[in-house]
Amino acid sequence: MSDLTKVTIDHDEIRRWVEERHGVPARVKGTGDNDDPGLLRIDFPVDGPDPNLEPISWDEWFRKFDEKQLAFLYEEKMANGTMSYFNKLVSRETVNDQLEAQKKQHSSSTSREKSSSDKGKEAAGRR
Repeated sequence: MSDLTKVTIDHDEIRRWVEERHGVPARVKGTGDNDDPGLLRIDFPVDGPDPNLEPISWDEWFRKFDEKQLAFLYEEKMANGTMSYFNKLVSRETVNDQLEAQKKQHSSSTSREKSSSDKGKEAAGRR
């Protein structure tokens, strides 16, 4: 994966990314049934909706996303700096190492932020 590519399983992060690009959760028409949305996709109806896709609710989309143990691979920006629409649904198994590294990085940066905040409070208390 390139340095520009990220991966997440965080529902809020996925929804933010999709909605910033005016996308909607969707499924491939003719897949699934009443209890199963089928093949998941994101539709970016810039030139009108994709005729092969039908919109579904975020709840339904995320239910299937979690049930199938998927991860969301995406880019914020292309190499030239313009907004990217690249996304792909992949098995969490295939990106577990990257997800673990991100968790560690997030937890480490949260600890540093907390530590800095605590130091600031201590300094303020000594004034």
